[in-house]
Amino acid sequence: MTTFSSVPTAEQILEPSPSAILRRRIFGHSGFMIGSLVLASMALIAIFAPLITKYDPYTQDLLNRMVAPEFLGGKSDHFFGTDQLGRDYLARLLHGARVSLFIGLSAALISGIIGTAMGVAAGYFGGRVDAVVTFLINVRLAMPVVLVALAVVALFGGSLTVVATILGLLLWDRYAVVMRASTLQIARREYVAASYAIGTSAPRILFSEILPNLMNNLIVVATLEMAHAILLEAALSFLGLGVQPPTASWGLMISEGKDMMLFEPWLVMIPGVALFVLVLAINLMGDGLRDITAPGGRN
Repeated sequence: MTTFSSVPTAEQILEPSPSAILRRRIFGHSGFMIGSLVLASMALIAIFAPLITKYDPYTQDLLNRMVAPEFLGGKSDHFFGTDQLGRDYLARLLHGARVSLFIGLSAALISGIIGTAMGVAAGYFGGRVDAVVTFLINVRLAMPVVLVALAVVALFGGSLTVVATILGLLLWDRYAVVMRASTLQIARREYVAASYAIGTSAPRILFSEILPNLMNNLIVVATLEMAHAILLEAALSFLGLGVQPPTASWGLMISEGKDMMLFEPWLVMIPGVALFVLVLAINLMGDGLRDITAPGGRN
C-alpha cells in the first residue's frame, strides 16, 4: 500500500530555508550590521592609507607645529592638524589604524591557536589532560596581564612583533575555557559516539566532528579578544612600553598629546575617539555574531 508520508506539507513548503533564515538574522541585526560596516571601513582605510593622504606620517615640519585641525580653524592642508613635531595628524591616524588592526588580528590568531588546542584537548580527552589544562588556566588567570606584559616588553623591547606576540601568548585563557566547555557538550553527542563506535581515530573525530561545531563560539571569542588586544596595545604604548616612536600608534599619539591636553585637547580626542569607535565596532560585531549563531536566535 502506497503511503504519502514523504510528501511535504504546506507548512514545510512555505518554511524558509536555513540560508534565508541566516540572511534575515544578519540583515535584521542592526548592531552586527553597524559594527561590520564600521570595521570594514576602518580596515579599508588602513589598507589604502597612503592613497588617502599625501603626507608621510613620519615626516617632520617644525615650521608647522601644532597646527589646529581644519574644522577648528586650522590650515586646509592638514585636515586633522599637526602634532608637536609638525607631522600630519591624519596620516598618523590612518597608519595607526594599521598598527591597531595588526596587533588585534595577530594576538587573536596566536592566542586562538593556543587556547583552542588546549581547550579541545581538555574537553575531549579529560582525565589528566583536563587536570593539567585546568591548572594552566588557573595559573594564567592568577597573572595580571598588564603587569606581565609591561615586564616582558621592558625586557625584550617594544617592537610591533614583540607586542603582538606577547599579547597573543597572554590572552589564550578565554579561548581555553570556552572551547573546553563546548567540547565537553559536543563530545557527548550521538554522532560523536557513533564515529567512535565504528573505530574512527581521535584526530579524525576532533577535526571532522568537534572543531567544525566549535567555529561559532571560536569566532565570537576571537572578536572579543581582538578588541581586548587593541586596548592593551594602546595602554602599553601610552605607558611608553608598547610600540615605540616614531611608529604611528593611537596609544602613543594619546601619550604624546596628554601634556597639551588642556590647551589642545584635539591631540588626545582624535586618536581617543578613533580607538573608541574601533573597539565598539568589534564588540558590536562580536555580540551580533553571538546572537545570529544562537540556535533559537536572540533579541
